[in-house]
Amino acid sequence: MTSPASEGRKVRLLAVTACPTGIAHTYMAAEKLAQAAQALGVEIKVETQGSIGAENVLSDNDVKQADGIIIAADKDVDRSRFAGKRVLTVGVAEGIHHPERLIEQVRSAPVQGAGGGDGADGAGRSEGGAGGGKERSVAYKALMNGVSYMIPFVVVGGLLIAISLAIGGHATPDGLVIPKDSFWMDVNNIGVIGFKLMVPILSGYIAYAIGDRPALVPGMIGGWIAADGSLYHSEAGAGFIGAIVTGFLAGYLVLWIKKVRVPKFVQPIMPIIVIPIVATTALGLFFIYVIGQPISWVFEHLTSWLGGMTGTSAILLGAILGLMIAFDMGGPVNKTAFLFGAGLIATGNMSVMGMCAAAIPVMPLGQGLATLMRRKLYSEQERETGMASLFMGMFGISEGAIPFAAARPAQVIPANMLGGAVAGAIAGMAGVTDAVPHGGPIVAVLGAVGGVPMFFLAVAVGTVVTALTTNALIDIRERRNRGGAGALVPAVAVAGVPGLGVVAEPASAPALVGAGVGGSGGAAPGPREAVLSGYLTGATVNVRLDAGDKDSAIREMAAMLATTGKVADLDGLVRAAFAREAQGTTGLGEEIAIPHAKTDAVTAPIVGFARSAEGVEWGSLDGTKARLIFMITVPEAAAGDEHLRILAMLSRKLMDPGFRERLLSAVDEVAVLRVLGEVE
Repeated sequence: MTSPASEGRKVRLLAVTACPTGIAHTYMAAEKLAQAAQALGVEIKVETQGSIGAENVLSDNDVKQADGIIIAADKDVDRSRFAGKRVLTVGVAEGIHHPERLIEQVRSAPVQGAGGGDGADGAGRSEGGAGGGKERSVAYKALMNGVSYMIPFVVVGGLLIAISLAIGGHATPDGLVIPKDSFWMDVNNIGVIGFKLMVPILSGYIAYAIGDRPALVPGMIGGWIAADGSLYHSEAGAGFIGAIVTGFLAGYLVLWIKKVRVPKFVQPIMPIIVIPIVATTALGLFFIYVIGQPISWVFEHLTSWLGGMTGTSAILLGAILGLMIAFDMGGPVNKTAFLFGAGLIATGNMSVMGMCAAAIPVMPLGQGLATLMRRKLYSEQERETGMASLFMGMFGISEGAIPFAAARPAQVIPANMLGGAVAGAIAGMAGVTDAVPHGGPIVAVLGAVGGVPMFFLAVAVGTVVTALTTNALIDIRERRNRGGAGALVPAVAVAGVPGLGVVAEPASAPALVGAGVGGSGGAAPGPREAVLSGYLTGATVNVRLDAGDKDSAIREMAAMLATTGKVADLDGLVRAAFAREAQGTTGLGEEIAIPHAKTDAVTAPIVGFARSAEGVEWGSLDGTKARLIFMITVPEAAAGDEHLRILAMLSRKLMDPGFRERLLSAVDEVAVLRVLGEVE
């Protein structure tokens, strides 16, 4: 690349800034990069990908003339348009806190390949906090990407199977059977296709999030191999756990192949031919010959081990079978227990299948119940998936719980296993029997279960245990993430991923949509009673914040917003704000924090401002305590983008040291309103 200096012209850089919510960080990073470039005598054009859409979009001509591109983003940005240019990829916080360093680093950044992949990912992340935590973030986002694409297949496939079994199924010694060539068999077959695609989709989109388009094919084919045990001589596939493994293997394998230097004439076909073929072949053979054999071995030896336990305590055997049924929901451990119980039906021993039948529905029923018991812990999409999971559980479709287990394995799988063990133990103790190889309440309704009352008791107790344990473990995790604070923090689910809008953020982008001030709350006296298009009034300004920590500050500011009469559920507003903090701190540095929430706990958009004399520890990357705190909240159904434009202007304005100093020195509410009026 020719040096701009040798051509006697300024360095020309481009930048793209983006964050999952597309609000404050996006625009603050853009403003900081522009300021740093001006100070360094560098030309820069910054494209912002915010909630109001892409602004200041980079043209093909911009890219052609650029000496380098900085991508400061915490979500996926298409890099294929930057092929052949030096690209530096970092988190959005780096753009806010170290813009000068990024401008220097981009001049020696790796050149973006033609595939639009992650070729530049390593650059700029070795400094400024990209270490282990960043890698965990990449892995988490990849997992959530896979889960978000998998959910529709689980729901559609599971519900079609459940409906076809409910209406067209009959209990027989071979299980619930739908007559061949019937309408309901066709419906069932469509549902089965959805279930077959579920595991490859999970694997494929995990890989896609890591290695971009070249990783999609090896990820999906690897997932199919993981689900099809016949390819490695096992009666059970590796299930969703195997799909997670193949997804990550495919993604990182593709990233590694991209780093291999190849002749220039080969580069154009690398992403569409060479990388997919090499990665798919290598991953497929690796799974079949290396991973598959241990899975087959586990299946065979677990079966033999269970066969030796048939004469032991029924309670112990039931608990063990319940643990196995609940562990991987369709994987080798689950299938071992299920086929063991089904195989004993022909010998006249139906009690073992009775234990399995009681445990089978516990996972989907328990996860569905958990979303009903503590709704504020879950995103809207998770709550919808929970309802579908309840329905699938009634028909013994344990896969309904897979989206929850894939998203939070450390919390959901132990809870599922505990509930399954309890259900299996109760069924074993009570001598419950099942004459067909199927589980769930449907088999009892159709008359295949002996000891129906105790069967339903076992299912109910196991379900409640699963739900309570799941919510308790999620609560513990979120408390730990917040440094042991005592308040409840709702969990954050699949978000910011392509096709999901992610995934479904429980406390998503802050928004201030179009409403007037309204008369509530008693606006401050003075020449201007409201600013920011009427969303912030004297009633929502506090120049002496009492709180000494972040949680208390959020509660104090939420209580202040409630005085406007626009807060229908104060506790709900606080929980939503905590959920956003669990996703990532809203401490922006420069002594600024902007906690925000999109929630139906409010009836209209509200903005509040508070100033802390001592500062509040907010987890900002630059280590500063927050003294200028804005709290923003809008209803879920808020429409329009005027509020987003206002917040974008506010975010940019807050990067002006003089503006911040005027806010800090404003003597009262009226003076604060006067300073904030500069934003418009």
